Amino acid sequence: MENAIAISNPAFGRASRGAALDTSFVLFFLAMDAVGAFEGFFDLGFAVSVTTVGAFIALPYFLPFEGERPNFGIWAFGRLNIALVGVLAGWAVQMASGVVFPESIKYLPMTLLIVSGIFCAFSQMRGIIRVRLAR
Repeated sequence: MENAIAISNPAFGRASRGAALDTSFVLFFLAMDAVGAFEGFFDLGFAVSVTTVGAFIALPYFLPFEGERPNFGIWAFGRLNIALVGVLAGWAVQMASGVVFPESIKYLPMTLLIVSGIFCAFSQMRGIIRVRLAR
């Protein structure tokens, strides 16, 4: 039996949790916007939206990460739940558009998607190029 020493550093997991949080917001608003793109199951715009949502469910798991990764199945199930809540919220916005709220409310998911995408890109770039002290 081989003995190993593991040194735990709480800063290692922070970057990945931040990335998962950022991409979770993007996933939520992307799922909300995908509902607005639905005009039929054989529509190209809807197919692209569903493919993009699927990519945002799975691909952030493979971002650079220092530390122990969680099980992919459990992680993807959590992301799928975020997407389903986004679909329900997008459906509610589409149903309320023009009835309860003004017609322009249907553009809110895309607006929030753009804002969260900019914030996510900024935080990812900050994590990549931030100054690290040499030891």
